[in-house]
Amino acid sequence: MKRWLAYFTWRRALVNTSLVLYCLALFLIFDFAYSTLTQGQEKQHPARVANPTYDHGLAANFDGFDFWGELRYHLITNSLGFKDGSVRDVPLKPTSRRILLIGDSFTEGIGLNFEDTFAGLLANAGQQRSDKIEFLDAGVVSYSPSIYYKKIKYFLERGLQFDEVVLFSDPSDVTDEATSYFCIDDDPKYRAHCSPAEGSQQTAASKPDAEFFANHFAVTNRLRIYIKRSMMSWLGNRRRAINTEHPGIAWVFAASDAAQFNQPLGVDGGIARSLQNMGKLADMLAARNIPLTIVVYPWAQQLAQNDRDSRQVSLWRDFCRGRCKAFIDLYPPFFAETESDKNWFEHLFIIGDLHYSIAGNRFLFHQIEKQLLQ
Repeated sequence: MKRWLAYFTWRRALVNTSLVLYCLALFLIFDFAYSTLTQGQEKQHPARVANPTYDHGLAANFDGFDFWGELRYHLITNSLGFKDGSVRDVPLKPTSRRILLIGDSFTEGIGLNFEDTFAGLLANAGQQRSDKIEFLDAGVVSYSPSIYYKKIKYFLERGLQFDEVVLFSDPSDVTDEATSYFCIDDDPKYRAHCSPAEGSQQTAASKPDAEFFANHFAVTNRLRIYIKRSMMSWLGNRRRAINTEHPGIAWVFAASDAAQFNQPLGVDGGIARSLQNMGKLADMLAARNIPLTIVVYPWAQQLAQNDRDSRQVSLWRDFCRGRCKAFIDLYPPFFAETESDKNWFEHLFIIGDLHYSIAGNRFLFHQIEKQLLQ
């Protein structure tokens, strides 16, 4: 009797296991078919390209998918290679007021569709007005003052016309200026640091095998990410990243080890080069009667570590005196949000990342819409 009971128990377990494996196989087959049909093939042409003048940018007229870490998102660019809501030809001469936005990954809106970024929200709001305002998003991941200057100069020399530049200065800009982009700098003392290894900063957002999996098993991948992030929240380890030092912004905290993250120029050298290239940009725009506005915003680590009187803010506030149309400091409203919402990090930032989420972009948009849409 015991032998028969053990046999039936073993047989039931085998049948149940087979059913689970069968259902899992069907799920993966249907997921593969659905993902391939609805999300298309992997992109044949890269979204991110090298540029000999301003180091790197986005490919023109791109309509496909890009990756940022585990995020797979729809990326569209216009004829200028700027992130946009649709593939379109942008005339050099605008038919209405035109504002050029530039910055790094926060301004590009890395990981998000254009309509969910603050640049996309500005673009949409600008088109809803009776006196339309066109916003162009020239921001790309890992940009800094050297590239801001060279890229704007590049497009001005090719006849692109715009009425104002709004530059979103990132806290990591000083570190980028201390460590990178020497090969494109006009100043010989910085060109001396140029090496063949510098190359383009094209984003390696994910490994090829991870990209293939996300493209062809989209539902399974989303389920995997959901489970992973739920476990992170349950374990309470989502906030670890904001309580630890990030090399890119160590300089704002005057950390004792900031120098090691800012070689070869050092923190002071990075600040000096930032000011030099931003000065060249401001002078170039002033010569063409194009006003410059600078916006500063905080990283999550700065909010968590109470960096209210930040070196980043004072640096660009002082720079703007007599040079800028306006200086917009977003530190106070972001700090106010942390005081009113104990879950600010989970709401304002992408899960598993340190860039602004859809809600974070919307919050930023509401802080600047009055100044930029007036």
